[in-house]
Amino acid sequence: MYNIFTLKNGLRVVYEKISYVKSISVGLWVENGSRNEDSSNNGISHFIEHMMFKGTSNRSSLELVESIEDVGGQINAFTGKESTCFYIKALDSYLELSLEILSDMLFNSTFHPEDIEKEKGVISEEINMSEDSPEDVLTDLHSSAIWGDDPISLPILGTSESISSFTREDIVEYISSHYIPENSVISIAGNVDESVIQSLVEKYFGDWTGSNKKITCYSTPVLQSNHLHKKKNIEQLHLSLGMPGIQTGHEDLYTLLLMSNILGGGASSLLFQRIREQKGLCYSIYSYISAYKNTGVISVYTSLNPRYADVVVGLINDEIGKFIENGITPEKLRKAKEQLKGSYMLGLENTSSRMFNNGKSVLFLNKINTLDDMIKKIDRIDQKKLQDVMEKTFSKGIQNSAFVGENVELGNIKGIIQSRN
Repeated sequence: MYNIFTLKNGLRVVYEKISYVKSISVGLWVENGSRNEDSSNNGISHFIEHMMFKGTSNRSSLELVESIEDVGGQINAFTGKESTCFYIKALDSYLELSLEILSDMLFNSTFHPEDIEKEKGVISEEINMSEDSPEDVLTDLHSSAIWGDDPISLPILGTSESISSFTREDIVEYISSHYIPENSVISIAGNVDESVIQSLVEKYFGDWTGSNKKITCYSTPVLQSNHLHKKKNIEQLHLSLGMPGIQTGHEDLYTLLLMSNILGGGASSLLFQRIREQKGLCYSIYSYISAYKNTGVISVYTSLNPRYADVVVGLINDEIGKFIENGITPEKLRKAKEQLKGSYMLGLENTSSRMFNNGKSVLFLNKINTLDDMIKKIDRIDQKKLQDVMEKTFSKGIQNSAFVGENVELGNIKGIIQSRN
């Protein structure tokens, strides 16, 4: 059972009672990520996520994590392009402790200058580690190819230059203006006592406010037609090809997910069967969708011997063309619906996944997409819906691309892509 309520300060709270488990998951969601930044403060959201674990006026950094781990729980956080989430999973008897710890981190973090300088070194190493991962480099490079100079293209980690400039004043000011109740959601899932939830959230978050408040409002970026290459001395060439997608919350998103699964969602997909199984040109190839506020993209990823780049891009382009022309048979549609429903059901079988799903849904859409809602939307997908979505997405063809590795001729790649467009 779900319930949503809003405190007087604008903080939204969503909880789901799951009576057959003995655990609870509690998440503090803030609609703030790298998309809220600019080139001068890029990476500050991720930096703040780290700093929230460095100690408060009540607890040292060790005492923070021990408070949860000593009772068998887990505490962690992540930062994305559009949100930051701090979360705890523990036994159901520790709901109040979980809320108190999250509030302590949010309101009482000390941000000692020496800790800030130390963490700059830690995150610089994280950036260096990311630079050693071709997949991570490719993700950021393709974001630039897709969205150009729009803030959504900024890397979540920031840059070594931007990170080195942060001061305690920058952090405190940014939190005061962006980490505000109007931009935030508390999400709770598990075996909760519903009679105490509102009073506990009021107790720990009811006085939350901010100054110079910046209510999150994102732009509507235009998808670009850039083709970028970053040279790296590695054996394989990693590539990502982009097509127009669908924004988060749109009714057609489930249809697009289903179509992406058929094209490149697994070992039975069109791309995997043609390029790996029949041609033997790569080990892994898949397509996936990225949905954000006001924008979305479909990506096709693979890695391969650089000498086969032109051939594989041509084959991917051909398979997309056949997918557009041939569509999806009724039998394939039936199977794809069952596959998509199964993946959703299996993905929501623990309190953490329920908390993540509910928190993200309320944060961005101000409503809950229940499992029943998802299944009904998937069941309603028909041939007309497939055709409508095809015309808005895949039929536009490959619009942009990114390559990481040695020896790629972008001129050839553009020619291959444009031969169908």
